[in-house]
Amino acid sequence: MISLLKKIKINPLFWFVIGIGVLTGYFREVIMVFSIVFIHEMGHSVAAHFFQWRIRKIELLPFGGVAEVEEYGNRPLKEEFIVIISGPIQHIWLIALSYLLLPFEFWTINDHQMFIMHNLMILLFNLLPIWPLDGGKLLFLYFSTKLPFQKSLDKTLKSSLFLLFLFTVVSIYLFPFHLNLWIVILFLLFSHYFEWKQRSYAYMRFLMERYYKTEKPFAATVPIVVSAHLTVQDVLKTFRRGVKHKIVIKNDSIAPRKILYEKTVLKAFFEQKKANKPISSLPYQ
Repeated sequence: MISLLKKIKINPLFWFVIGIGVLTGYFREVIMVFSIVFIHEMGHSVAAHFFQWRIRKIELLPFGGVAEVEEYGNRPLKEEFIVIISGPIQHIWLIALSYLLLPFEFWTINDHQMFIMHNLMILLFNLLPIWPLDGGKLLFLYFSTKLPFQKSLDKTLKSSLFLLFLFTVVSIYLFPFHLNLWIVILFLLFSHYFEWKQRSYAYMRFLMERYYKTEKPFAATVPIVVSAHLTVQDVLKTFRRGVKHKIVIKNDSIAPRKILYEKTVLKAFFEQKKANKPISSLPYQ
């Protein structure tokens, strides 16, 4: 826990919200929100620490948190699912705790109602399928079960941006003067822009970790059937998260079919400079 606490950083937006709360006399409410967000994020972090993920920092935001990890899409999808939902799950026991505290004098009905409201707002907001909220990460995870890494990331960001546009339109209609909400929307727009600009870099990190990491905690090997004329870099674009691959080259003139393991393809890409060579030119197992 001490090592996790040392990694916590508070985003300037959070300090801004706290400052507004103090100036407007809502200090008790601000403390509630801070506690809820802190516990939410620690849920993610403890789960990630349990699976021995490399956590770079834990950043607290007004609507949740972002744990920056040095895991670039090569962990089992079940692990990622557990880490993602470990944040929202914390709100369940927090709400139950509020009901248990009702008989005590220090916990008033107003405190209870306020606490429940903030828990539900943070929970429901974080489950919106918008990047980088928990719901957006679940959306990425869903696409990753069906599509290669690059396509699943592109589809996630495009779907998320469309949903963020709808959310913004609704916010203009319902909450046109809600300052905190507009700060959050601007943050989400910036996150989309940054992630879209960096998507090629994210894809390359995904491949590099896959190649240089000696131990791969994957649950299954999934074959990829490709044509003999495809290049090495085209084959790499079919790689998915959470599994390792063997590449089966479809060529009727070869019997039996060529089979390559992913390490051979990655080595040809990173070391042998054969990115544009046909996959059939590589030595096969």
